[in-house]
Amino acid sequence: MAAAAAAALAQQPCDGAIRQSTLLQGILWRLNIRPQRRVSAWDIRCEWWVWQLLKLPGACHGWWVRRPRHPPGPGPRVSESGYLESSFDQTLLALASRKTSIRPVLLCRRHRASHAAMPADRLLNTLLQHYQDVHDEPKSEQILGTTVHLLTHLGNPLNLGVLTSQLLTAPAIWRRPGFDLSHALRIVSIYNTAALRVRQDAAEALEKKNKPGFAHAPPPPPGQERESGGLKPEDWVRAVVKGADDRSARWQHLLVLTGVLVGFEGNDRRTLSRGLRGTLQQAVVTAANMALRSHAEDGPLAEASIVMALNYAFPLLSAHHQAQLDCDVLLPVLLWAMLREGCVDGVFLEGIARDVTQTVGGGGGGGGCSWPQHAPSFLTLVDMDRRPVMSNMGPVAKMAAFAATHARDTNIVLQAQEDLLLFSHKLLDAWAKCRLSSVEYGVASAQLSQETLQATWPVLWQVLKKIMFGVVATLQSIVSRGLLDPRMLHEAVAPSVAAKSLQILRNISFISSVDGNNAFQVYTFTYLTSLDVICRSTPACEKFLSDFRPAEGLSVPSAHLQRTLDLYYLNVAEHMPLSLTTEAADVLIIKPATSYMSFDGVMSPTMVEMFESAHSAVLSVLSCPQHSALTIQLAPFYIVKLFESFPHQISPRQFRVAFKTVIQMVSPPFEIAALEPMLGETLLEMLLNYIATASTVPLAPDEAAQAASTEGGVTLQSAQSALVLALIDALPFLPLPLVEEWMAIAAQTLNTIADPRLRRPVKERFWDILINGEMDVERSAIGVAWWGTKGGRELVLFGAGPAEPPMMSGALMTGESKL
Repeated sequence: MAAAAAAALAQQPCDGAIRQSTLLQGILWRLNIRPQRRVSAWDIRCEWWVWQLLKLPGACHGWWVRRPRHPPGPGPRVSESGYLESSFDQTLLALASRKTSIRPVLLCRRHRASHAAMPADRLLNTLLQHYQDVHDEPKSEQILGTTVHLLTHLGNPLNLGVLTSQLLTAPAIWRRPGFDLSHALRIVSIYNTAALRVRQDAAEALEKKNKPGFAHAPPPPPGQERESGGLKPEDWVRAVVKGADDRSARWQHLLVLTGVLVGFEGNDRRTLSRGLRGTLQQAVVTAANMALRSHAEDGPLAEASIVMALNYAFPLLSAHHQAQLDCDVLLPVLLWAMLREGCVDGVFLEGIARDVTQTVGGGGGGGGCSWPQHAPSFLTLVDMDRRPVMSNMGPVAKMAAFAATHARDTNIVLQAQEDLLLFSHKLLDAWAKCRLSSVEYGVASAQLSQETLQATWPVLWQVLKKIMFGVVATLQSIVSRGLLDPRMLHEAVAPSVAAKSLQILRNISFISSVDGNNAFQVYTFTYLTSLDVICRSTPACEKFLSDFRPAEGLSVPSAHLQRTLDLYYLNVAEHMPLSLTTEAADVLIIKPATSYMSFDGVMSPTMVEMFESAHSAVLSVLSCPQHSALTIQLAPFYIVKLFESFPHQISPRQFRVAFKTVIQMVSPPFEIAALEPMLGETLLEMLLNYIATASTVPLAPDEAAQAASTEGGVTLQSAQSALVLALIDALPFLPLPLVEEWMAIAAQTLNTIADPRLRRPVKERFWDILINGEMDVERSAIGVAWWGTKGGRELVLFGAGPAEPPMMSGALMTGESKL
């Protein structure tokens, strides 16, 4: 009946406007369509086209449409794609939710179109024809530009939906030669740009409307008014999203939705209403989850596109919508994108190894490694650094950390750690085969050619740092989850997870140990938390140290990479003596550290760190009460090594800390003080002997002293004054019978420092140790008595006076009689 009525309407003469309007009103009423106003003669022709496209399968000038799934009716409707709910006029909504075959549905608008609208409609027809063929690069770029133009100039919501639908299936876009991830992301850029332009047009229209006298202002001259589609941002969003239909893949829908969201809501723009903003965010999450479920069938390009689209949209999603992402599927896809699409599994290092050559006359006038800018591996590295995933490694890693934290399946998280471990192994192996691994970063100018040092070397380390930050950021979330997840907290799982985390950090230590790259909070948390967890298990500690123990022998390895790995080993071993048996501590810590403590070669920056770490590792063993038997054997040997190393290999600050620690360990209440009661005083006598022959020339301040001097000024020290300070630092740990005697000896030794500039900080340290609470109550009482009634004050402030010849206790004094 409705079709017959529409045909009858079409046969009515146009001059019977009232009769036609009444008839059309009746048809719309029978179809449950409620127009907001009375239908005019012009609307008769418009609604005729609408009805021709809505009736049962019929033709309108060769453009075939399908019957609506639901009859038009009042209330909101949902499009076939399932993304948005809208309150469009029911006639237009039903039409917009249908799909045309090839050509656009050029419907008349409810109001007479302006003169400028027709060219846009004809341009749309031309553009859609060009979509059907594959073109060269210039033509393809022109097509993309025209698409942006039409997205901002089409005023009919239906045509915008058709344009989006055709764009997502156009061979000219998706089958262009060399199509890759960067081309796919152009879809995001297209809709982002169009959304920005629509937002700008809406803002300008509102501003113009609010100007005084707008209603009476004459229209601008032709050509001076900027053309636009005239749609409000919210109407534009709904129209565009209608085009994301079943003819295209879900990951392609995600690109469109991301572009729209970023364009209207990025950079704290609040263009859309709260309700539509939430609906659009929900559409992004829905499209992402549906795309993730079919990523294996869609291929690697789809996976990378999903990752990058979410990378742009993720910061704009509310916490509620972020939590709806399917992290069990998202986490493996993110790791694939980071490690394979972005870092290409470290294969780029193999190409660098082939292109690096050894040249004569390199840095410093000797031989050096050369890696020129024209090398194929360098060009590959630059191209890799510019790719979308690598250039966005930080945000992608942050999203991977989120996925690892919120994944429901613990096995997915454990597998992610395995993937990171495998990747770090590949990266370390590839770096070990490259000649550049023998170059120490701190002295690279002496080992590299000038071109390499200035051009290629910095780019390489920029890429390596990105890789390290991405790996550590993801690993940190896994370690954090291990503290909360009951399955990962199990005693059979937790030590293994911690050991793998430490192994990953070891494999990338050739990057993290350079230029302070490990001095950021995420790395520190991951490193120390893993150590805390593994140290709860003695077998896990012994296994980890046994697996990566440096090669046996007294010789220090010459390869810089191996020294770097040994440095990481010693730093880790320093935290484990409490969890090891005495035999294991001797084999796994003391012996590897001794070889580096005995090194007498050139002290490069790395070797200085190695030497300090070796001393710290030994001190950590000596500080453990359960290793007292080992401490008795090591203490004299270690003190000798300590004196031999000072001041050329360790700083005054490090010497003082080391000597104080040893004195503390051999004094009460530790067990060794009862086994060897004279050991502490013997070490002090050794210190006195070295003070007598120590140099009095001021030393150059170390890095820690320079940092402290920025606030309180530079404090000069010589080898002699540093040894005296070490003696004063040991006073709070001496047995009670020795405290007063060694206070007097320290005061006398203080006055042997001839230079007032060097003596003043030593004297201040003596006063400080008496009053700052470092001594316990009993030793403080001895110190007060010595200072007040036994000449301590005069001895410290004014010196001991003329030296007396040594004599036996109780000898008769030969001098002038006082009688």
